[in-house]
Amino acid sequence: MIFHHLDRIVFAGDSVTDMGSTNPVGEGSFDSVGHGYVRVVENMLATWYPETFVRVTNSGISGNTSRDLLARFDRDVVDLHPDWVSICIGINDVWRQFDLPAITDSHVLPEEYRRNVEAMILKVKDKVKGVFLLSPYIMEPCREDAMRRRMDEYVAICRELAEKHGCTFVDFQKMYEDYCRIRHSAYVAWDRIHPNQIGATLMAKEFLKHCDFAF
Repeated sequence: MIFHHLDRIVFAGDSVTDMGSTNPVGEGSFDSVGHGYVRVVENMLATWYPETFVRVTNSGISGNTSRDLLARFDRDVVDLHPDWVSICIGINDVWRQFDLPAITDSHVLPEEYRRNVEAMILKVKDKVKGVFLLSPYIMEPCREDAMRRRMDEYVAICRELAEKHGCTFVDFQKMYEDYCRIRHSAYVAWDRIHPNQIGATLMAKEFLKHCDFAF
């Protein structure tokens, strides 16, 4: 496994990272780290590797776009001096274009999204052991769906930035596309975005596949 004793992982993102965590930064006992994939990652690390104490910090805040996350990135990520940083952002950048189409100043279009995510990477890449870019997603297997088509543009930007800066790319969109060929998205999330515990487990498993985790 790539994580060492007393390493600190900071998970930055929006509601799918937040999932009821303490804001702006959640960690420690009870539900401080939330009940989403971050919690499942922490659970699995503690279960499979009990001798390795990994500090898991949740810096997700519900509703954030990449613009919002960048504005607080120093306070909620950089200043925490993490060993590893995970960034999962972009769902709201896309979603606001569909659920709030008339409020255009809430929209984060692809080029701004690219600038925002790259700025976050540059703030930490030379200070940490590694950066994970976790793709935004919608649980929609039909690639012709309008929001799915738009989301794929943002996923591609994440992939390109990960390759450019040597980050680990975790493709949640592909993972959910594959899963939804077998089970309907309603089994995981009624709104096709916010996962239940099954979805949280799928996301944690997909993340840990990139961490030399001995399942």
